[in-house]
Amino acid sequence: MGIAVLCSGGDSAGMNPAIRKFVDKCISVGEEPFFIYDGLEGMIDKSIKKASHKDVAGIIYKGGTVIRSSRSKRFFDYKYRKIAFENLKEFDITKLVVLGGDGSFRALRQFYDDFKIKFVGIPATIDNDIFATEYCLGVDTALNTIRTALDNIRDTASSFKRAFVVEVMGKECGYLALISALTSGAEVCVIPEIGYNLNNLGIRLKREVKEGRNYAVAIVAEGTDATNEIKTWLQNDVGMDTRITILGHIQRGGNPTVYDRLMGFEFMEYGLKNLLTGKIDNGVVTYKNGKFGMETIEYVTSQKYKIKDDLLKLAGKMTGVYI
Repeated sequence: MGIAVLCSGGDSAGMNPAIRKFVDKCISVGEEPFFIYDGLEGMIDKSIKKASHKDVAGIIYKGGTVIRSSRSKRFFDYKYRKIAFENLKEFDITKLVVLGGDGSFRALRQFYDDFKIKFVGIPATIDNDIFATEYCLGVDTALNTIRTALDNIRDTASSFKRAFVVEVMGKECGYLALISALTSGAEVCVIPEIGYNLNNLGIRLKREVKEGRNYAVAIVAEGTDATNEIKTWLQNDVGMDTRITILGHIQRGGNPTVYDRLMGFEFMEYGLKNLLTGKIDNGVVTYKNGKFGMETIEYVTSQKYKIKDDLLKLAGKMTGVYI
């Protein structure tokens, strides 16, 4: 019987190391590994191929995913899930590994309820917004990409006596913005978890400008929709010539860091061990307090991920909101 791996939702660095580990591990224990290209859409369209060592040679250093990914509306329709199931039957695939987020895990849980295809989910999203795990694949690489961009922006900000508003990814979770702001020494940070107080921030920044500050960097999570507001405030109220930089999808790409490569290996090793030994029929690999574990789909999707209070408290000076 075969086992297949697919990626679903947004890509993240660390997926390719995990895919490499998937093939190596399956072959070493006598399982037939398969790739499902283009995520859930590929399962419906039968974009399925048996994998070999040759397919994963030299992919560890590459960002993104060599088997590509997608978001699929069709998979919500039972008719297309049935087509996907028949495609898997044709290749004798009875187990799946999915690299993705909450939506991907929910989709595979429904697939399991329909057809009893066993699977394990591995959290892979740069937003780091999956409940029950402290870490998701791709986060470290994204943070390092943002760090490089912020360091470069600070160079030009100081050279031209300007303020820069830098928008980073994070729709409902401000993890990337918060950690980036803390570790880059940003003057302002705007995240959905605690909001911001422009009056408090203005008092501090105006005082610092009088004392000699001639540039500033503000980090804004995209989900707050506050980028233009912060730019206008810095320009008109604080009195600093201000520019906006939206980092966009460069945050998803790039060579995986050493940490994301290692986590890709370890997430996959732990997930396959539990799936192949029959310890689980469906579940998600988690990482908490330095240890890997398994949780049910129901538990992982039961609550929203929350940034630790200790980290939020560190942001008080940058948000003007003290908790």
